[in-house]
Amino acid sequence: MHKPATAFTQSSAPLPFDHGSTAHPGIRNCVFEATGVAMDVMGLPFDIARAQYARAVQLGLIERSMLASRDFSRVLGSLERMTLGPWARHV
Repeated sequence: MHKPATAFTQSSAPLPFDHGSTAHPGIRNCVFEATGVAMDVMGLPFDIARAQYARAVQLGLIERSMLASRDFSRVLGSLERMTLGPWARHV
């Protein structure tokens, strides 16, 4: 059976339950897909903040600086991990 390629992998997020090999593969795949969708939805505010930062730089409201961009990315990534815990996306 061909499985479509996604950015979400089975090992990147915790399962709400772990039945090991006794879980039906269809149910297990549904749980992984639902977990991926939940992680994307919870990460949406952080994606919006990143997009707003980029737009502010394009408009000249924030100085173009690779160092400032790096610092913003680090702070926002830390905030995302602190807020979402194990549900945070890992880059």
